[in-house]
Amino acid sequence: MVSEKVGGAEGTKLDDDFKEMEKKVDVTSKAVTEVLARTIEYLQPNPASRAKLTMLNTVSKIRGQVKNPGYPQSEGLLGECMIRHGKELGGESNFGDALLDAGESMKRLAEVKDSLDIEVKQNFIDPLQNLCEKDLKEIQHHLKKLEGRRLDFDYKKKRQGKIPDEELRQALEKFEESKEVAETSMHNLLETDIEQVSQLSALVDAQLDYHRQAVQILDELAEKLKRRMREASSRPRREYKPKPREPFDLGEPEQSNGGFPCTTAPKIAASSSFRSSDKPIRTPSRSMLPLDQPSCKALYDFEPENDGELGFREGDVITLTNQIDENWYEGMLDGQSGFFPLSYVEVLVPLPQ
Repeated sequence: MVSEKVGGAEGTKLDDDFKEMEKKVDVTSKAVTEVLARTIEYLQPNPASRAKLTMLNTVSKIRGQVKNPGYPQSEGLLGECMIRHGKELGGESNFGDALLDAGESMKRLAEVKDSLDIEVKQNFIDPLQNLCEKDLKEIQHHLKKLEGRRLDFDYKKKRQGKIPDEELRQALEKFEESKEVAETSMHNLLETDIEQVSQLSALVDAQLDYHRQAVQILDELAEKLKRRMREASSRPRREYKPKPREPFDLGEPEQSNGGFPCTTAPKIAASSSFRSSDKPIRTPSRSMLPLDQPSCKALYDFEPENDGELGFREGDVITLTNQIDENWYEGMLDGQSGFFPLSYVEVLVPLPQ
């Protein structure tokens, strides 16, 4: 429809209350969508873990079918690192014992963080996603249907006298019916927004529970470390006593070639032909890939720390397949696919917009 005015008459207008209700629903929809995205990013900044969190089935977790979210927590990785090096240092090392204490605490923090992710997914993310996929989508369907019937009614109203009155009456009834259905669905959504307050409260409760447990774990660790410092300071310090040096007899010099005197090998003058053949032959490397597709060059070495990340060396040329967000790319190298940070590479051929 180029214009809603046909024959100089103005189209049917919706009342101000309806328009105000429609505006509030639109704002609610935008708020829920962005809060959902930011909540998932808050729980898991790593894009690979974020994708796994989104796909997590919390029902199976509640039934005990899943023991963890399926991705490592940064606290757990730190704890494993501390424990590994603490064991290498051994029980006689104050630092080694302290690393073991800290590592166990970090692993406990990772378990608490797992619980936070599960609780927030179940009681906050899932209900909001359900609101987007069902209630808000249903309202948009009703509004779209209402708009179509409004235009149909206006068109037939302009042709009044040329079409049967019954056809015009039916168009009006359908328009009013759709308007009532859309109003009812929007009204129900806005009047029951206390449910979203309840879900937000569940998010805060989960955060509080996580931080309470985290504080308890860290308080216990801090007390252990202070006790170790007190015990170490009360023990007498062992003085370093160098061992006496043993005399070293140089003896008679021996010939390394069985007693025969060493002679200097004659120098061979390098000919021009020898020098030209002495140049190293370059072999193709990962940094010499064709640049006819989206790609980037590694500025630094990147060691993957989480599942789904792509490791590479300085100078590698990586094929770009997708941009996850403003900080992470997805790409391929030597048949391997994964995520990597934008700050580690220089884009050679950008992805198509």
